[in-house]
Amino acid sequence: MVSPESTTLTERQVEVLELRERGQTQQEVADQLGTTDSNISAIERAAEQNVEQARGTLELVRTIRSPVQFSIAPGTSFDELVASVYSHGDDAGIKVSYCRPELYTHLYGVLEEWTNQGELKTAVDVGISDEGEVRVFTGAH
Repeated sequence: MVSPESTTLTERQVEVLELRERGQTQQEVADQLGTTDSNISAIERAAEQNVEQARGTLELVRTIRSPVQFSIAPGTSFDELVASVYSHGDDAGIKVSYCRPELYTHLYGVLEEWTNQGELKTAVDVGISDEGEVRVFTGAH
């Protein structure tokens, strides 16, 4: 078993996730661990929440460590967001590593749940790395 010591997961969460990844059903895992399938379901949900929180933390750190950082207000359209990314990159002498369609796709993939009809519903912090990678943090992960 993988050791959870340096993660946000508990030993039980790791144990359940490993068994589920091996193809066991919730009931099979429950039987093996001497508990109920609803308890296994709750453990899996808690593990997924921990994973999402860790992802959000990582994205925040990556954004903070980016040499170019700026915020975008709610109500900003994707056209304005993309233009702002290129503008900030140009100002810093950093070539954004996405062509315009790729940048739209990347940003929409990251921000889909925080958009409405092509506009941001929430404030967004954007970072651009020295390599031109675009990082996005919403604070709502």
